[in-house]
Parts: sequence; C-alpha cells; structure tokens
Amino acid sequence: MAFEHYTLVTVEGNTGAGKTTLAQMLAHDYKANLILEEFADNPFLPKFYAEPEKYAFHTEMHFMLNRYHQLSRFLHQYNTEPILTISDYIFRKSLLYAAVNLQPDEYHLFERMFNTVYPNLPQPQLIIYVHATIPRLLANIQKRGRDFEQQVRTSYLKRVEDIYFNYFKNNPMLTVLIIHADDLDFVKHPHHYQQIVEWVNQTYPPGLHQVKM
Repeated sequence: MAFEHYTLVTVEGNTGAGKTTLAQMLAHDYKANLILEEFADNPFLPKFYAEPEKYAFHTEMHFMLNRYHQLSRFLHQYNTEPILTISDYIFRKSLLYAAVNLQPDEYHLFERMFNTVYPNLPQPQLIIYVHATIPRLLANIQKRGRDFEQQVRTSYLKRVEDIYFNYFKNNPMLTVLIIHADDLDFVKHPHHYQQIVEWVNQTYPPGLHQVKM
C-alpha cells in the first residue's frame, strides 16, 4: 500500500474539521509516530480569541516555535529510524495563519523569521486535507466545547479556508488529497473510516485530488 511507503504524512484542515482525530486514528492503525499540535500549551490562544489584534503576533510566534521544535525532533529521529510519521499540521500553517491574523508590518517580520527556519524542516510527501463546510465546522466547534473557541467567527473560518486552498492551488508540486467530510463521521461509523483508508492507500501524483462519499 502506498501510504506505508511514506515517511511524513500530514492531516490538515480548518478549525473543527476533525484533522487531529483522523491523524490519531491513522497513526494507531499504521503504528506510526504521531506529531500533534500543542495548542493547549499556547498561553496566548484564549487571549487571541478574545482580542485577536492584540495577541495575534504572540500567538502565531508561539505556535511557530513549537512546530519548529517538534519537526526538528522528528528530523533527528528520522535520521536514526526512518519510519512513518503522521502529523496534524504542515509547518507552512504558521505562515498561512499569520497572513490571516497579522497586520502587514507584523506579517513581514514574521515571514522573515519563518523563511529562516523553513528550509531546514522536512516536507510531507502527502497532505490529507479534511474539508468541512463552515456550518459543519461551527457545529463541531460547539460540540467539542472548548470555551475559547466558541468566539470563533464565520468570517475567520472562511479566510482560513481560502488561504489553504490558495496555497494548494499555487503550489502544484504538493500532493494534496482533499476529503470532503460533511457526509462523513469516521468516529461513529467504521465504514466511513475504512473508506478514508482506501482513499489514502492509493497512489497520487503531485497536484490536487478530491474525494467524497
């Protein structure tokens, strides 16, 4: 199966899409290393949702440094034991979210720091993007009940969605599998999860590939 021959696979998606859950399930079944976003360790995140303009730079900087250290550890481990690793973010996410959240002068400074470390980090051979529509995202966010997330706005989710799709479309060398997830519940329904496994086990050339039930 093609999936087993990768070394780094990323499961991505907007807030509330289910990317972390899917990454955990795949890592468990494939006995892969797992790298998860450490959002709970970011002390600025609740402040950002309450006052985004005031705390955006602090929030994005904290996330970028954490992601850098996580992926640097992966690279060191890979050099000694090259086995499949699954993460729930791409490092480029730092710059994508910065473009959404930062003021122009903040973004230019952030971009300079990002470009300093980015070339040294591993790139995924496959990006699995879990795509859910805005109403589905909002329902999922409400259901999981994180207090600081309840303030997230439709306009914010739409900006994040747009910037991901623009990135994918403008970088045709990436291999991106977009899973339309509105009609999927891969936690409650095992056959939905098995369908996802079938999709990710196929071999895809570089470019955008979209699947749905």
